[in-house]
Amino acid sequence: MTPEFIFDREGEIDSLRRRLGKRQSFLLYGPSGVGKTFLLNRVLPEFPYLLYSPGSVSPQTVFRNLAVALLEARAPRLVQVFGARGMEGISAKSATALKGIVMDALHEGTYGVVLDHLKLPSYAFAAAMREVMGWGRTAVVTVARSAHMENLGFLQPFYPERSDRFEIRDFPPTVAERFIKEAARRAGLSAENMGEFIERLLEFGQGNPGAILSMLEMAKHPRYRSADHIKITPLYLDFRMNWKPAGVR
Repeated sequence: MTPEFIFDREGEIDSLRRRLGKRQSFLLYGPSGVGKTFLLNRVLPEFPYLLYSPGSVSPQTVFRNLAVALLEARAPRLVQVFGARGMEGISAKSATALKGIVMDALHEGTYGVVLDHLKLPSYAFAAAMREVMGWGRTAVVTVARSAHMENLGFLQPFYPERSDRFEIRDFPPTVAERFIKEAARRAGLSAENMGEFIERLLEFGQGNPGAILSMLEMAKHPRYRSADHIKITPLYLDFRMNWKPAGVR
């Protein structure tokens, strides 16, 4: 979703706030482009105890991200170790040393961890997170496309109960149509075949906010315009070939 407006997600935001407020581990999941990271970014500032890892592809990446977040939060352990060197000091540390420093800081504080954009976590990744949850008594919120093994990897056993999982879904057709019209209005998009484009976008986007916004943005490009018409079929074919939601590589 674009950063300037939230559409019909008030219930999801309230549920997310309640879950984060409990300081318990849970899985946040939904298809690419549905708005998981967007909604997280809206509520995370309200929970300064949470440490955000924007890319969670390996234990090394996660501990480096957490070290940066802890330093920004002025965690005593990180300030003591790195002092004036700051980010430069973090970059100079080995992965093993950095893990030890982060684990000490988690043990001394009352933090939570958010692991966004998981990439099929390995057994080693899961073992490291088990340490974080156990020794540090730290809640770990993970973000994945689904609760299945192919997305959640070896973290799947961490969230065995339905209550451990929070799903963000694509918009149903009636909501998706209103979303398309409002997003098009905000983007200042117009065309003689706008009605047909909205109908096709409703079909092509399947209620996914990221997909819908991507195609609306494409529709402003001269490549997909002919006079005052949107060239719908070429636009959709290019979208299918090239679209990647934010955070997907």
